[in-house]
Amino acid sequence: MECPFCAETIKDEAIVCKHCSRDLRVVRPVIQEVQEIVAEMDRLRRELGRTNARLERIRDPIRYLVVHTIGYVLVPIILLLTAHILVTIVFDAKPLYLRLASLIIPIPFGLLLYGRQKVGFRGAILVGTLTAVLAVISMLTVTGFHDNVPIMPGPWIEWREVIEYSASIALAFVTGTLIGFLIFEVLPKTMSPAGTPNALAYTIAQLLGQHVGEEQLRRRARIIQDLIGTVGPLAGVVATAAGSIYAGLKGVFGW
Repeated sequence: MECPFCAETIKDEAIVCKHCSRDLRVVRPVIQEVQEIVAEMDRLRRELGRTNARLERIRDPIRYLVVHTIGYVLVPIILLLTAHILVTIVFDAKPLYLRLASLIIPIPFGLLLYGRQKVGFRGAILVGTLTAVLAVISMLTVTGFHDNVPIMPGPWIEWREVIEYSASIALAFVTGTLIGFLIFEVLPKTMSPAGTPNALAYTIAQLLGQHVGEEQLRRRARIIQDLIGTVGPLAGVVATAAGSIYAGLKGVFGW
């Protein structure tokens, strides 16, 4: 909490400012109420963003589908195909560079998909998979015409490489969406100075030690709630990123 008199940072449970020695017992309830209002306004603002995104989809679904297919599917496909042509045809470089580009390119599009359209995990999987499949088909088509070889893979080992490469691109897209969820949903809640912790967080805080003041217990519960809310999405980012890297680089390094 910040002292309203000297603007110095103090503990939430303090009743006297250690910097200016002003009595905070009267102003503390007002400060906490203002913080609660600010936290609620932040929550309502995020909910309004999600509602506006849904309304946009409902009002003009055809326009929404066309515009966002171009923005979140066609553009990354063009970038991935361009990277494929540059690496494999123009510069004839190592496949590692193409795989790294295929890991990096989808991430910002997944992030924007959540940040601007509030598309969740399932939607990200759908869009990421569609992008990955179409991009890999385009790459196979270009390679087939350039090298005068069959477009479709032949032996199972070639099919497996195509599937792993597609999975790598799709998982990179989902990783971007989870990063967007962390940035736009989890971090604002964590950084907010107020907000009432839920019952589970209070229970865990009490189990860790009941002989503390109400303010200290509330502060501890808020920290626990923030940790619980952060660990899940963060673990998802780590898991999808690791899966994308493994699937994308497996064939290059022979893992």
